[in-house]
Amino acid sequence: MDPAQPTLVNGNSNGLAQPTLVNGNSNGLEQQQPQFDTEIFRVYLRSLLPPVIAAAPEDLEGLFEDNFDERVAKFASDPTAVLYVVKSKFNTEDGAEDEVPSYEYSLTAQLTYHHSHVTTLALIKRSPVLDPSAPLATQLHFLNLFGGDETPYESLHAVVSFGVKPWFDAFVGSRGAGRGAGDSKMGIPMTKKKFAELELSLLHLQQNVEIPETHLIIHPNIQRAVEQAKAAGTRPSISDLPPKLLNDSTFLNSLHSNVNSWIKSIQAVTKLTRDVTSGTASQEINFWLSLERELEGIDAQLATEQVAMVMDCLRNAKRFRATVSFIADTGFKDATEVVHKYNLLMKDFPLNELLSATDLTKIQESITLIFGHICRKIKISPYPIRRALPLVEAISRDFNDQLVRILTSHRLAYTPYETFDSLLGQVTTIFRTWDDQIKEFTNVAREVTRKRSEKFIPIKVVHAHAKLQERTRYLREWRKQHEQLAVMTGPTRGISGSVLDMGIGGMDMEEEVKEAYEVVKRIDVLDVSVEGTEIWVAAENAYNERVARVENQIIARLRDRLGTARNANEMFRVFSKFNALFVRPKIRGAIQEYQTQLIDSVKEDIKHLHDKFKTRFRDSEASHMSQMRDLPAIASAIIWARQIERQLLTYMKRVEDVLGKGWELYAEGQKLQSESSAFRKKLDTRPVYDAWLHDINRRNMGVDGRLFEIIRPRGSGAGGSNALFQLAVNFDPQIITLFKEVRNMLWLGFQVPHAITNMAKDAKRVYPHAVSLMETVRTYGQTLDLVDENKGIEWLVAEYRNDSQRMIAKGMNIKWDHFVNQYDSTARYVSSADGRDNRHIQFVREFASVISVLQDKTNNVIDLYKDILRAVEDLATCSYTTEAFSELLGKVQAAIDRLNLEGYANLEQWVSELDRRIEGILLQRLVQIVQVWCGEFDRTADDADTRPALRDITSKRRGDKRVKEEKFLEGSMNLKPIVHEIRIQNQVIFLDPPIEYARANWIRQLHDWLGVVCRLRRIQSSRYEIGLQMQGTSVTETNYTSLLTQLPDNVLGRPFALIEVKVQQLTEYVGKWLQFQSLWDLEAEYVFNRLGDSLANWQQLLTEIKKTRSTFDTSDTQKSFGVCVIDYEQVQAKVNAKYDSWQRDILSRFGVKLGNAMKEMHAAILKARNELEHQSIEGLTPRRF
Repeated sequence: MDPAQPTLVNGNSNGLAQPTLVNGNSNGLEQQQPQFDTEIFRVYLRSLLPPVIAAAPEDLEGLFEDNFDERVAKFASDPTAVLYVVKSKFNTEDGAEDEVPSYEYSLTAQLTYHHSHVTTLALIKRSPVLDPSAPLATQLHFLNLFGGDETPYESLHAVVSFGVKPWFDAFVGSRGAGRGAGDSKMGIPMTKKKFAELELSLLHLQQNVEIPETHLIIHPNIQRAVEQAKAAGTRPSISDLPPKLLNDSTFLNSLHSNVNSWIKSIQAVTKLTRDVTSGTASQEINFWLSLERELEGIDAQLATEQVAMVMDCLRNAKRFRATVSFIADTGFKDATEVVHKYNLLMKDFPLNELLSATDLTKIQESITLIFGHICRKIKISPYPIRRALPLVEAISRDFNDQLVRILTSHRLAYTPYETFDSLLGQVTTIFRTWDDQIKEFTNVAREVTRKRSEKFIPIKVVHAHAKLQERTRYLREWRKQHEQLAVMTGPTRGISGSVLDMGIGGMDMEEEVKEAYEVVKRIDVLDVSVEGTEIWVAAENAYNERVARVENQIIARLRDRLGTARNANEMFRVFSKFNALFVRPKIRGAIQEYQTQLIDSVKEDIKHLHDKFKTRFRDSEASHMSQMRDLPAIASAIIWARQIERQLLTYMKRVEDVLGKGWELYAEGQKLQSESSAFRKKLDTRPVYDAWLHDINRRNMGVDGRLFEIIRPRGSGAGGSNALFQLAVNFDPQIITLFKEVRNMLWLGFQVPHAITNMAKDAKRVYPHAVSLMETVRTYGQTLDLVDENKGIEWLVAEYRNDSQRMIAKGMNIKWDHFVNQYDSTARYVSSADGRDNRHIQFVREFASVISVLQDKTNNVIDLYKDILRAVEDLATCSYTTEAFSELLGKVQAAIDRLNLEGYANLEQWVSELDRRIEGILLQRLVQIVQVWCGEFDRTADDADTRPALRDITSKRRGDKRVKEEKFLEGSMNLKPIVHEIRIQNQVIFLDPPIEYARANWIRQLHDWLGVVCRLRRIQSSRYEIGLQMQGTSVTETNYTSLLTQLPDNVLGRPFALIEVKVQQLTEYVGKWLQFQSLWDLEAEYVFNRLGDSLANWQQLLTEIKKTRSTFDTSDTQKSFGVCVIDYEQVQAKVNAKYDSWQRDILSRFGVKLGNAMKEMHAAILKARNELEHQSIEGLTPRRF
């Protein structure tokens, strides 16, 4: 192919097969050409038009003549320019039907419409100016606008409905969910609504009934006279006509004929009507609106001066027959009045809100708007009810179509159940709204019919959506049953996927239900036509056939579960598990077989209720529970009996839930009902209440005696101990029980006598003080028990305990009479200034306050004591660092300071005892750390990385700090190895630093380890005592250095002995290295003279040198003694170098001597060879090999 020849590639951005020009020339001429090349556009059209508008290539040549280049250049450069390719059909003169039609093609920038236009192709630029360097496929849209005799409404509706609107929806939908707010701000919902309204408007244009246009014919002479009068600026009149013409019968007859044609034309409009039962509601509305506009047009023509002059001419000629009855004959006035009144209803009719609705919510709102408009306007508009009913039916058809369209777009069969149920729930609400509005419309229609005195007609609307409503209702119920079945057979409900399921029928129920549902997915579930209903019935039957097998398996499982149920509770548990499936008749029929068995199980459970009741409340668990809930005995027994009664009623209700209403009519059911009724009579709690009431009336309850009493607890022996006697409050518990019983009886609905109620009120008045005293005494006893349990805090709380005992001694002389007598029947309290009464109440408060202080102080000191003990215990297991010990001792000191600030007694003695305990723990830590130090010091190089001693010591640590502290101990509390380097300087080998430095360093590290404990600050009890601080001298120690004097024998002696042993080992090892000093002292000539000329001696020396090199030629550069490392890297290198020097010299001398020996041997061998070559070979006999 010629590289300069343009290549046509098929491709277009709008999805249509469009030839695209791609210039294959690579010489860059297009970038240099400033204007668009029209030849490119010509080739483009020649390739595009034949397949798109069915044009013959030879017929297209007419496009490229005349001013083609000029138009294309303007189109390419003008941002607003558009080109249209028009295909027109020739009209032949003879009109032969079998003649092949011929077409002509034209290129124009102005669009016109003619019935001869077959197709118009619009070429639209995507950018303002065409780019010569880019393919035209990326720069042009083309749109095919069909022409002909048909109106363009159908084509435009198809372009909007199936092209522009779906493409826009697809683009918006591709951006994903969750952008509703952003879309609203960008106006996307409004754009969707405008698209729907445009689509609706085009549809209305297709459906409108064409109302004939009326044009009144005016005689030319009349028209000419009116125009002349207007030109002259005068009012037209018959005087502007020639007098002879006014009496010309031909002229008058012509005018009369025109008037008759007017009447016929106007009657064609005024008598125009349409069948409201056909078509859509929008057609009915648009018919009356268009009719009104046409009548207004006729009225405007009748009001013109031409018509008035015609009428004047006829009146002047005495032809009143044509003028007098003109209006009456046309019926124009009546028709105009009727249409105007009808349009009170039709104007602003909100039908478009329904037809342009894009979701279900908009449909519901539009229904309310439509019927609100109808009910409001029908009262003032004489629009006949007989027409309003079909109009509502037409609205019902539009309503049905919109619902189907929106529901179809959701693909109901494929949506999740939650979405499906929500959608159909909205649909049900919409149908309910329609029904409510229809009821209101029916009432309004009947009222309007009665007021207008119209002929009675039944107000009945045939809903077009009735089948859809029934289908959606049935579909929702069907999908609900399917979802229940799918859930029950799912893996989470324990029915599907078990061994039993696979054993019955050998299929997976969950998969079977899914496959059954796939049958329904493949059909249109909203198609309510005859064919659609047949398809739905067939699909449902196929679904039921497959589901029947699943139901059989569920029935088998259900029967198995019911058969193994041991009581009614287990049986009802099975029922509750399968309850969602009981709506399926087959499964419900299966459980009816268990009616008798269920009744027997209920009888057994009722028998258990009998047994439970016969065991008595006092021996039941409910009695203990009521005591925990502070419920009195009698009220608890009544509540217990009523609970049994409710349980009995629950059993009866369960039987009714499972077996249905009327179960008691059966023989067994009737017997069960009678037994339960008899049992309920036994559960009557009235006798219990009456017995309690009688017991209260015969007893005399009062409050008297002292506040406190001393009792002997049960189980205490006669032998003396502090537990033999106990402090208690002298208050009868029955008095407390009394008002609790009365309170609960009132709650249970019993009528308590007034006298007992007053007695309970009096007991309730004294009850707060009694309860306060009992609670205080109980708290006092519990606090003393805590003090006994926590040995070591008795000294600290002794002062508060003494205060409590003084308050008890004070209260021993107070009696209950002082509390009872301070109330009277007329007022809750007697307001007296006498301090005696208030003193007793004040005692209760003070006693509670003192005991509360004792309890708080005891609890506080226990918490602090536990913290102190925990910190002291941690001293034995914490990491061996100054920070860890200081932190723990700081916590102990902080707790002691807090005890000091809060004023606890005997603190100094208590702290001294605590300090001795801490000394013992720290002494153990010193012994341990000395052992650890010895273990660390004595380790060898091989076990340098192992730390058994440290791990043993830190193995007792607890909590999350264990790993952290152990790592800290591993990293810091170890002996740092000392590196000694064997160096050579001036051919003298020496150790740097000397061994004495190691001894001093080790002793210093030992002191540092011991100083971690010895330098710790001792705890003090008097840091807040000013007097001790002012003395200036202290006789107490401030640290634990004295612990070193308490260490056992030989504990400190061992580390120093180990140091001396280690120093001796280092001395011996370093001495071996110092022996290599002799390598530098030998003379080479002395060695060579000693070897002489003996090759054996030389070879032996080389072998020894090689063995000696193996000692130094290793990868190790140091020798470890655990806590000390001898680095001999520098000496090793120089020794190796010295050996290399010796080896080279010896090898060189050995090579010379070996060479001389080899030369002598070679000469001897050569001489022998010559002698052999001169020997005769005749005497030799040949040998076969």
